[in-house]
Formats: sequence, C-alpha cells, structure tokens
Amino acid sequence: MSLGEPDLSLRRLRRARTSVASVFLVHGAVTGSFATRIPWIQDHASLSAGALGLALAFPAVGAALAMPLAGRINHRFGARAALRGLLAMWTLSLILPSLAPNLPVLCLALFVYGASAGMSDVAMNALGVETENRLGRSIMSSLHGMWSVGALLGSAAGTVAAHSGTDARTHHLVAALALTALGLVAVRGVLDLRSEADEEPPPHFALPPRSAVLIGAIGFCAVFAEGASLDWSAVYLGDVLHTDAGLAAASTTAFALTMAVARLAGDRVVDRFGPVRTVRAGGLLATAGGLLVVLVREPAAAMAGFAMTGLGIAVVVPLAFAAAARSGPAPAQAIAGVATVTYTSGLIAPSAIGAVADATSLVVSFALVTALACALTLGAGVLRQRTNGGTEVLVKQDEPERIRP
Repeated sequence: MSLGEPDLSLRRLRRARTSVASVFLVHGAVTGSFATRIPWIQDHASLSAGALGLALAFPAVGAALAMPLAGRINHRFGARAALRGLLAMWTLSLILPSLAPNLPVLCLALFVYGASAGMSDVAMNALGVETENRLGRSIMSSLHGMWSVGALLGSAAGTVAAHSGTDARTHHLVAALALTALGLVAVRGVLDLRSEADEEPPPHFALPPRSAVLIGAIGFCAVFAEGASLDWSAVYLGDVLHTDAGLAAASTTAFALTMAVARLAGDRVVDRFGPVRTVRAGGLLATAGGLLVVLVREPAAAMAGFAMTGLGIAVVVPLAFAAAARSGPAPAQAIAGVATVTYTSGLIAPSAIGAVADATSLVVSFALVTALACALTLGAGVLRQRTNGGTEVLVKQDEPERIRP
C-alpha cells in the first residue's frame, strides 16, 4: 500500500490519528445504541428468549463471512474511500433491526448489521495500525478505548430514549443519520492508502494465515473473559454473593468503565514495556483478579477481582490486531482472521458460561475464565512484533519533524 502524498508531516499524522480515533468512537456508538434497545426489539417482533438468542447469533455470522471481503474492497477503492463506504453502511444498518416484524426478518437484518460491522471493523483497524506504524508509537489501545467510550455514549443515549418511551425506530433513525454524518466528517482526515499499480488483489475469501490464528487465540482468551465478566458479573454477585440488584449492576458498569480507562491509558504502558511484557503482566493481573472472584466470597473482593480482570485484559485485543497486521504481507486478511476468532469468542462466551454454570456452578465458570486469563501470560510471545532484522517494530522516530511513508 502507498500514499498519494509523497511526504507526511507530524501534524498530518496527528490529524490522521484524531480522525481514526473519531471513527472508532462512531463505530462503538452504533453498538451501544443497538444494545440498549434489544428489549424493545424483542417485544416488537414478539420473540421468546430462545428466539432472541438465535437472532443475536446472526451479527457474528454476518461479520465472520463478510470480514475477509474488506481487504479486496480496500484494494479496489483505497483505504479512505473504502472506510467511508463501509462505515456509512454500518451506521445506517442500525435502522434495520428495529423495523423487523418477526424472527426471519430480524435474523436477516442482524446478518446485514453484523456484516457491515465486521467489514468496517477490519478497515478501521488496518488504518489504525498503519497510522501507528508511521507515528512510530503505540496508539491501538487508545483507539479501542475510544470505541469503548463510543459504546458508553451510545448506550447512555439509548437508555435515555428507552426511559422516555421513545420508539426504537425513531431513536435508531435519528442516531443512524447523526452517526453517519459524524462518520463521514471523521473519515476525511484518515490516511489515504492506495494499492500499488502492480499489486495483486487479495482473494475474495481465504483462510487466515497460521500466524493470525495463533494471535487470534490470544484475542479469544481476552474476549472470552471480557464477555463473561460483562454479561455474568452482576449475576455472580446476585446469585453467589447475594448482593442487592443495585450493587450487582454497579459491578458491570464499573467493569466497562475500567476497560475503557485502561485502553485509553494503555499506549504509554505498551510503549514503555512492549506488547509481550504488557500482555504477560496483564495476564497475571487478570489471573489474580479471577482468583479473587473465585476464592474470596465477599462482594467487595469480587468487584475488585472483576476490576483487576478488566485492567489485565483491556489492551490485549488492540495489540492482537496490531500484531496481526504486521504478521505477513496481507494486513487486512490477517486482521480479518483475528477479528473472526475474537467475534466467535464474544459470541460463545456468555452461553458457555451459562452452560458450565448449569452443569456445575458459576464459581466453576469463573474458574474457567481465570484459566483463560492465565493462558494470556503463557501465550503472550505470539504478539512479539519484529521486522526481518529482528528488531521491534514500534520504535521512536529519530526525526520527529518529518515522517516518510
């Protein structure tokens, strides 16, 4: 990939960073806007809990099938134009689920919703990694932190809309149009990467390279722990520790905020210690948090344990995307492979925790989460980012005034 501009100033790169961070925020806001109106959508389509669970599997299916196409779209149209179209498709797809009158239509709507989410996710992460490379310092953690901020803002707006009795169709139409406009403005400042004239287009579909699968396994462990903690921490405090509903709900909110803050601050840690040591230390912290949840049956200890888990896993997925992009000659394909694995983890984690809890107990379920957190420490070496010469990819720039593409 090349740039239309022969030289990039540091000011231009900083603008590109701000722009891609804004794209991450818009992307997260769509997810938050949708999640808060799921009960309304369930009632509107007259779905049972089982039918809703089936429908909610379709975003992951759509994303997994569509993400490999993102690389080819980038190749044909250029990174900026591709992201512009894919992000607009994602923001506008927010309108579809609330319009669905029944299960089959909702499944189709969520398939499109997930497909556009996955393709825009790959495109924005690829641009984020390229911007990081040209700046010469870590930014991926803070970009994913901006996604978390966007999700929190979207969910806050959705909560207000729900409490005011606003029809989800109206809410999602207004939100989709506003986020589309914001996304189009944000994309204007991202790097305009284009394929070389003689560069072969990527295949329409290809299995991810082995290196991306190994990196994806690390992402799988982190996303599993994240999904389990977000969806089951409140249930754990209520059912196992018998806390009141308010305190149990507060644990989930605290976990989400911890993740967002840790990601926003994580780049400095990564620049200081490198991705491998950061993830190893994070794995140890998350493991300690998991042990606190499992072994100490006190609400305060459990909430502290969930917070430690959030801190420990917060930067793993951003680093996995960054490592995937540098693992071979086809960054978008590698990112798509890692994203597919992590999407799958996010899909199966809540149901897997429930299945283990039904067979044994929630304590055993979170012992499994603790074991996966420990696996982060053992497998962190696959995130080592090296050039052909064996040196770390992320290095300080010797000439901060001008940075060549």
